[in-house]
Amino acid sequence: MIYFDKVTKIYKDSTPALTEVSFSIEPKEFVSIVGHSGAGKTTLLKMLLAEETPTNGAVFFESVDVNNLRRGAVNKLRRRIGTVFQDYRLIPSKTAFENIAFAMEASGKSDAQIQSDVPQVLDLVGLSDKLWNFPHELSGGEKQRVAIARAIVNQPDVIIADEPTGNLDPANTQEIIYILKKINDMGTTVILTTHNKGVIDSLGKRVITLEKGKVIRDDKSGKYVL
Repeated sequence: MIYFDKVTKIYKDSTPALTEVSFSIEPKEFVSIVGHSGAGKTTLLKMLLAEETPTNGAVFFESVDVNNLRRGAVNKLRRRIGTVFQDYRLIPSKTAFENIAFAMEASGKSDAQIQSDVPQVLDLVGLSDKLWNFPHELSGGEKQRVAIARAIVNQPDVIIADEPTGNLDPANTQEIIYILKKINDMGTTVILTTHNKGVIDSLGKRVITLEKGKVIRDDKSGKYVL
């Protein structure tokens, strides 16, 4: 489904962010990507979203080189990939319902679909009673659950969760990881980046370890080893 083929990224200051990185991710996999700050995790994700261009090598999504896509095709690709970030990125002036509805509107969904799907997806993440709460009325864990609901409401093929528990306490961290596992069990590919050793060790899923822009480990049922 996803294939990084000898991808190298060198920035203008001659700093290599990635060096000949190669790996593939199969449909419905749950893959964690770990590494210290500066290891290349964020650059890797930006490559998949066609936000960064490789200096050498190629990134493929279903056998298509994402960097050869025209703008319209890039937008279609990104609609197939839901993203969740550490800082939630919710719109402060919109309720939980409206934040999710906004993502549906942007992808051309009808009012009927929005009225049907938003409550369902909020129920999936355990927030059926928070439809009309604004972000400032939600806890950090609740904000992240709204962000996950927004990421999955258009039924993407892949979810990228970039340090989704970085601002959360252990209890909320467990809840977020449980939801991501549930989404994966429903058939969505999940790519997780995290510094949280406890999360990685408890998952028992595939772990790709980056160090200074290189893949140094790729374990099918791995631990956090750095």
